[in-house]
Amino acid sequence: MSFEQIFVLALVQGLTEFLPVSSSGHLILIPALTDWPDQGVVTDVMVHVGSLFAVVVYFWRDVLMLLKGTGELVRFKSTPGARMAGYIALATIPALAFGAYMKLSGTIDAIRGVEIVAWNAVIFGILLYVADVVGKRTKIMENMTLSPALIIGVAQAIAIIPGTSRSGITMTAARFLGFERAEAARFSFLLGIPAIAAAGAYTALELLEVGGNIPADALKAAGLTFFAALAAIALLMAVVKRYGFFMFMVYRLLLAFVLFGLLYDWFPGISLSDKL
Repeated sequence: MSFEQIFVLALVQGLTEFLPVSSSGHLILIPALTDWPDQGVVTDVMVHVGSLFAVVVYFWRDVLMLLKGTGELVRFKSTPGARMAGYIALATIPALAFGAYMKLSGTIDAIRGVEIVAWNAVIFGILLYVADVVGKRTKIMENMTLSPALIIGVAQAIAIIPGTSRSGITMTAARFLGFERAEAARFSFLLGIPAIAAAGAYTALELLEVGGNIPADALKAAGLTFFAALAAIALLMAVVKRYGFFMFMVYRLLLAFVLFGLLYDWFPGISLSDKL
């Protein structure tokens, strides 16, 4: 890959992985607007690893709390950290189960259409805004209990459908449940750690089975993605505290318009029809 492709891929993946705007919708735009070849599964894994490390670095205090809590949990101690680690673990199960079903049944390939991505960008963008408007702001992450954790976990499972946005739908669920904006984002990011790690590990195991290796381009992409994702997390936390989620809904609607336009040849000279 050229450095230009590596840079754009890392920037798009890093920024859109955690902003509630659908990374899949943006990744569709890259081949539509360029003649670059597919970056391959190895690079996909590495950019997700870069995103994962960004969450760990930004929320390092929470990550240490969860690690300590996991140790306390296995020793059957009831502490705030142990309970939170348990909630994160249980809330991850729906996404892992649904993801495994979609992968093994081959359904995941049948729902990767551009039109599905565009409609989900609209539907879940509006839901995010509605949740932000009607949701109370009375709870912080320390008020988390088993029931809301599982509801948010089920929402994360739905995000396997392209165009939904994992961060977007989990924050939507948390806001409907009354969590403050920043706290909804905080739990969403922490909940994403095991899910992203599991997806990356699964793909890495598939790669090892066929004797693949990690090229230098993939490592460069991972490093650049780390910085882009770190910036995206900081941006989101600052924006939601002050302005809420309205601008993200507007952005998702604009993204859907562009995707529909590419799909149905609204824009002369630029089309997805010959790249699908």
